[in-house]
Amino acid sequence: MILRKVIFVFFIISFLGCKEEQKSSVKELQVAFMSDVHLQDIYGSFKDNDYKGILNPQTGKYTLARTMQSQLQSTRLFNENYFAFLAALDDVVKRGVKLVVLPGDFSDDGQAFNIRGLRHVLDNYTKNYGIRFILTTGNHDPVRPIRMAAGKTDFLGKNGHSQAIFSEKGMFLPKNHDDLPVIITQDIAKLGYVGILDELQDFGFFPKPNDRYWESPFSSYGYENYDFNEAKKQATFENRKYRSNKNEPEIPDVSYLVEPIEDVWFLAIDANIYVPKPEADADTVDPRLFSSASIGYNNLLLHKAHLMDWIKSVTTRAEELGKTLIVFSHYPMLDFYDGAGPDIEALFGTNKMQMHRMPSEEISQMLIEAGVKVHFGGHMHMNDTGQRHLESGSLINIQIPSMAAYVPGYKLLTLKDNDVFEIETVVIDNVPDFDSLFPLYEKEYGYLEQFKDSALWDKGILEAKTYKEFTTWHLNELVRLRFLKEDWPENLKFLLIRSSGEDLLRLAFDQEEEYNAFYKRLQEKNTEMAPLDSWTGLHMIHDFYKIRNADELAFYDIDQKRLEGYKVVCQQLRKSNYKNLRLWASIFMKVCNGEPSDHFKIDLKTGKIERVVP
Repeated sequence: MILRKVIFVFFIISFLGCKEEQKSSVKELQVAFMSDVHLQDIYGSFKDNDYKGILNPQTGKYTLARTMQSQLQSTRLFNENYFAFLAALDDVVKRGVKLVVLPGDFSDDGQAFNIRGLRHVLDNYTKNYGIRFILTTGNHDPVRPIRMAAGKTDFLGKNGHSQAIFSEKGMFLPKNHDDLPVIITQDIAKLGYVGILDELQDFGFFPKPNDRYWESPFSSYGYENYDFNEAKKQATFENRKYRSNKNEPEIPDVSYLVEPIEDVWFLAIDANIYVPKPEADADTVDPRLFSSASIGYNNLLLHKAHLMDWIKSVTTRAEELGKTLIVFSHYPMLDFYDGAGPDIEALFGTNKMQMHRMPSEEISQMLIEAGVKVHFGGHMHMNDTGQRHLESGSLINIQIPSMAAYVPGYKLLTLKDNDVFEIETVVIDNVPDFDSLFPLYEKEYGYLEQFKDSALWDKGILEAKTYKEFTTWHLNELVRLRFLKEDWPENLKFLLIRSSGEDLLRLAFDQEEEYNAFYKRLQEKNTEMAPLDSWTGLHMIHDFYKIRNADELAFYDIDQKRLEGYKVVCQQLRKSNYKNLRLWASIFMKVCNGEPSDHFKIDLKTGKIERVVP
């Protein structure tokens, strides 16, 4: 009898010990978030065409790469991010991370050869390292809800020429005598939902036997009566479609909720909202009759309102069941400009600086009222943390940087306990083979140089020693070749480019005496800043874009004494009589003073953000 009691007590202690150990493993769970990978399979192939790209003399491989000229005028890289993605995955392998979330724009444009290439990469890391990938869609995957004929004119071709590749004959006709013949392949078309999820069905979009739970917004079952076979039946495309109204076509919604490990829920929101054009009807199957989804949540209430009710249901049930809820989608849920949005619209215009992608105050408020506390998003290619408090709750929006732009990196979430998220930004700098395409760019440059075009890219980018340096070059060239032309008012641009810091400071004062007195006080303070005549407004513009993209991570890449000079000048320009200079100074100061975005903790109960100091 005594022996039986001892055995029973030992069993209970052992059982409780095992439960405690399981809870501890969940407590220290880590999740990597890699958004806007924009994978182009540069070593991919076409199923219906033998064309393999051009031979790279450095590697001996045929390469389906895009021109340097095209990627330096795009907000993302097309080629080198392939290597950065692999480097990031290798990094999470070294850290022992087993869950990786891709919140949309995981492909270039949802083309079949790129989606196959992505699946190959994910399958490889799943098989060899036991990583579980959880995906949701972005506006580049799919570009439209239905497959769309498409192509690109800017692949690298022979002897530095551009090579056009299209899915249909006649979509592009060569214009010059030395243009290369167009390559035709169906693999360059932009797949719709069906084509993309056929390839990527194993990565969250459909239930798996080992999942504790899985549902879509259209599921009729609950947590208590969950059955895998019923979930699988209800997860088919036919059961996951909606109409905005009876006169509009059905569109898939591939949002889902999954519990891959005990007590941790991942809410994957498909926030792609393809608004049918006026000429579309209930039977429309023409992809051209749908808008792009790039605006994000602002079209939610009119065209995908069922999502808000479902999100509210999920957050409520997670609270009741004691689940840790991790919410992600492709688009930001809050302001990503640290409160500078109104000033940006006033200075640059409502459709400049990506302001059309800013979620409205109404949408942000409704998401807070729906119970979302922390959200991981992408789309903007920015590193940022935004926060909004209401009486009904608070929301923290974490913007994940892109692998394909400055600053390249991913977010690493560590669950400290049920109420604390620790988030670290991992910058991807050491990327093997990122420079392996440089010999091809040399040929491209040699070909373009003969045309003496001022828009020719700067060959100095080929001297980059690290991937981060390469993305810095990319951003600087993007500013020179595109942003300065597209975004900036001519008068302000002309003034800033031709003004030193000293010139700008003078513009803050009406009288020379006032300026002299201020400058004297500044010198007496012995402020740690670079001489004001050592930099110009053009330096300031370039550094502004660094801060816009990388937030506080940019401060590592900007001369600190020059940054201090920017701030001194801006503090005075905010009092200037010149409206545009006041706005510019206000914008610059606001983006310099956002919430912590490098390494920080979030208390889910209070909504407090606390910086983690190494």
